Amino acid sequence: MSYSAVLRAPHARRTFTLTLLGRLSYATAPFSLTLALVATTGSYTTTGAVTALYGLTICALSPLRARLIDRHGPRRVLPPLTAAHALTLAALALTTWRPGTPLATLTALAITAGATAPPLGVVMRTHWNDLLPDKTLLHRALSLDGVAEELLYVTGPLLAGLIAATATPSLGIAAGVPLIIIGTIGLTTSPALPRTRPTHEPAARRPALPLAPALAAATIGAVLGSIGLLAVAHAHHHGRPAATAAWIEAALAAGSALGGLAYGALTWRSTEHARLTACITALGAALAAAALAPTTLLLTALIATAGIFIAPATTTAYLIADAAAPPQARVRTAARVNTALNLGATTGTAATGALLDVLPLPLCFLVTALPAITAALLLRRK
Repeated sequence: MSYSAVLRAPHARRTFTLTLLGRLSYATAPFSLTLALVATTGSYTTTGAVTALYGLTICALSPLRARLIDRHGPRRVLPPLTAAHALTLAALALTTWRPGTPLATLTALAITAGATAPPLGVVMRTHWNDLLPDKTLLHRALSLDGVAEELLYVTGPLLAGLIAATATPSLGIAAGVPLIIIGTIGLTTSPALPRTRPTHEPAARRPALPLAPALAAATIGAVLGSIGLLAVAHAHHHGRPAATAAWIEAALAAGSALGGLAYGALTWRSTEHARLTACITALGAALAAAALAPTTLLLTALIATAGIFIAPATTTAYLIADAAAPPQARVRTAARVNTALNLGATTGTAATGALLDVLPLPLCFLVTALPAITAALLLRRK
């Protein structure tokens, strides 16, 4: 069976395509917000603080949004979240159009935007269960979903940069408004989405997120959060322009997309836990090898190799978590995987920035590989 079988499932193509448009907002608006804040405030420190608050609010309130969706259903929760988020994006676009907006106003709007961000990606991943009664297609669907998301996060910043170059970055924030509305409408009007309110189990019986997917997601996030700074540092170390780092990040995304497509196309006989362990092991090995890369070209190839294992590992983490979750807690469980990944990325970025100031570059690559190597050892012991 191929990816076309996934998209031929009733309502799958329409729902997935429209939801991807909504998720493009998350790949475009944050980068546009960064550019707009720099232009409006003239301060990188202020810009970093405000955008960090936006990202941290998304992470911190992700479990609460997921719990509301599990309790009341996406049809009831997503529309009001989207309405509030769209209004906040519009307000951010207006207030960053010209300099002079008070910092308190920008901060409050950024926090509100993070608090109201509708989790379209998380809900879409759980909705594949409704769209595909044939569960043999589920890992293929999640692979396709992961690859598509990788491509969004390549396309989004490019789109934001194009808008900023030809008009104003605030217009890129405003572009997120129709995108997020279209995505929410596409998802909540899917005929396959259950219309009844979910039933509930007592709180004590709700299972915690299994260790394996949480550990893997946090590890993948740490890697993703580290690569950007390491790429810039490698470019500087070898006398290359900082923009060279964009090619290294693009190679990571390309490797992940190819790995995800191959992973979903194959039929596997090994267990999901074994596949997850193998992917994390290979990821750590590729990163450790990158410490020895003498040229930017070789580093790009090694980072692309590491990328091959990212989408398969992420897909498998979601599969394991979904299999362990009761139907009434699927959104919450997927959100926890997503939160672990985002927190790992935040931690990875912060740690790498600190390490680059005190350690030689090759040693920084080796330290970045340690979480993956440690996670692989822990997964092998289970």
